Amino acid sequence: MAQKIPATVVTGFLGAGKTSLIRHMIENANGRRLAFIINEFGDLGVDRELITGCGIEGCEDDDVVELTNGCICCTVADDFLPTIAALLDRANPPDHIVIETSGLALPKPLIKAFGWPEVRTRATVDGVIAVVDVAAVAAGLFATDPAAVDAQRAADPNLDHESPLEELFEEQLGSADVVVLNKTDLVDESTLARVKAEMAPHLRPAVRIVTSVSGALDPAVLLGLDLAAEDDLDTRPSHHDDGHEHDHDDFASIVVDLGEIADPAALEARIKQVATRHDILRVKGFVAVPDKAMRLIVQGVGDRVQRYFDRPWEAGEARTSRLVVIGQTGFDAEAVTAELRA
Repeated sequence: MAQKIPATVVTGFLGAGKTSLIRHMIENANGRRLAFIINEFGDLGVDRELITGCGIEGCEDDDVVELTNGCICCTVADDFLPTIAALLDRANPPDHIVIETSGLALPKPLIKAFGWPEVRTRATVDGVIAVVDVAAVAAGLFATDPAAVDAQRAADPNLDHESPLEELFEEQLGSADVVVLNKTDLVDESTLARVKAEMAPHLRPAVRIVTSVSGALDPAVLLGLDLAAEDDLDTRPSHHDDGHEHDHDDFASIVVDLGEIADPAALEARIKQVATRHDILRVKGFVAVPDKAMRLIVQGVGDRVQRYFDRPWEAGEARTSRLVVIGQTGFDAEAVTAELRA
């Protein structure tokens, strides 16, 4: 029987650093043929562009497939299964498949899909990697207010007290074989220890925890785990094991077109103000700067913003600025758009 092709599932909340981790894998593939399935929430595909535009030898556009029709956990049958089947059917299939889920996706339905007959005999889940933004956890992004929860419980013990963010975080940790504590340069040792303690109740036994800055880890730490996670579903708890349907009604996204931006620093300041004022979770996209041959990448997690030039604008490519903004449902899209364009 032919050997199954291993697949690694990379999960983690919006802005945790999944794409940076994958880029580092590509830079250190050492001849291993990798293929990538990239899933995004929102109408502007940024992560695939960041990978295919990396200029790294051996990273071909055909090896990076983007799924943009919603979170992969909700579109397994329609989108994921045909996509992975196409990779497996190649005359020269990849040595390893890496799947980056949307930051709002649940890992378990994707792992379960590897038990489907058309996939099971040909591919296996080598392992599940959960990437964690330690600064965001330390700042309480995923935590509920214990006092408020106790008050609600006293009033109505049947209430579901977990926030959508907290539930997602627990789901991603609960399915993980390896947890990558990323962005450790943003916290001190005592804060890192506190984050580890907060995560501990949600981790399965023997889960490996590693730390990183900008996802810079040896791929040997993440690939080749040989865990066949699809055969181990019962040990990976989910809030939806009882059949409760998962949806993304708690989150919304918009795309803001800006044209050329003469002052990137001013745009960064506006993004920080918008994130704080409207409780925005994630901002990312591409910016055209007059008289600059390079495309500017802007990435925001809450009020933390990073910007850097990644590659030259291609001949015939429209020099325009577009940002995808993701927040919890109900944020004022008109006000956010107006403030970013101010």
